[in-house]
Amino acid sequence: MHTLDAELDTARRIARQAGAILLEVYATPFAVQDKAGGMGPVTEADERANAFIVEALRTAFPSDGVVAEESDNSAGASRFERCWFVDPMDGTQEFVHRNGEFAIHIGLAMGGKPALGVVYRPVGDRLYWGVVGQGGFVEDATGRRALRVSDTTEPSSLRLVVSRSHRSRLTDAVAQRLGITHSQACGSVGLKCGLLAEAAADLYLHVSDKSYRWDNCAPEAVLRAAGGILTDLGGTPYSYDGAELQNHRGLLACNAAAFDRVAPVVAEFARESGILR
Repeated sequence: MHTLDAELDTARRIARQAGAILLEVYATPFAVQDKAGGMGPVTEADERANAFIVEALRTAFPSDGVVAEESDNSAGASRFERCWFVDPMDGTQEFVHRNGEFAIHIGLAMGGKPALGVVYRPVGDRLYWGVVGQGGFVEDATGRRALRVSDTTEPSSLRLVVSRSHRSRLTDAVAQRLGITHSQACGSVGLKCGLLAEAAADLYLHVSDKSYRWDNCAPEAVLRAAGGILTDLGGTPYSYDGAELQNHRGLLACNAAAFDRVAPVVAEFARESGILR
């Protein structure tokens, strides 16, 4: 079996180097532009990190596909058995607000399924990585620890992590139905999934269609490596075969123990609110 050690080492190195680029811009009075089509803010940091990561991956793995947020992705990732999904900065809002909760996502999909993920938070130098089926780790100033999701099964005991900049009524309604009373806010999708992977939270919902495969490929790989689950709001896993890049059906991330009790409730609310047709 292919261990993906070389891919993991390369992705970790590239993520740290890209993190240095983000921090370089972060320390300056950078300008913020609005992306075309209402896709949110973009800065020089996103664009510089994007160019660096894409070039580094193409050099290291010339026969793989690369899909990245700030690139032209019309070339058709579906032609590749192996495809990298890159978000050079997930949480640009957090970067703009200077709260530190932004991360670099580098994920590798093989045969349309997430295989490897690296999520790096430059502020605080915190690195999550995982290989699906082989486990994952988090590394920071205190050392390296194995990732493992919680085994909480009772929905009302679950700790919900919500978006810092996009809190939604639907999420609140689901939490109420499940009896959840504990929630915390966090920026990047990758950092939220990281909290689940290290058992510091148990459930995350993204209830809009405004996310893309590069947002969740690396986080999903890290979460699955830690024993968790990431699907759309209907409980169906996303495919990373390059045919569709937008997550039209939102995101549900959960520990495995509670998933079967949580997923039907989430799906019901998502259908009522029209996110699931």
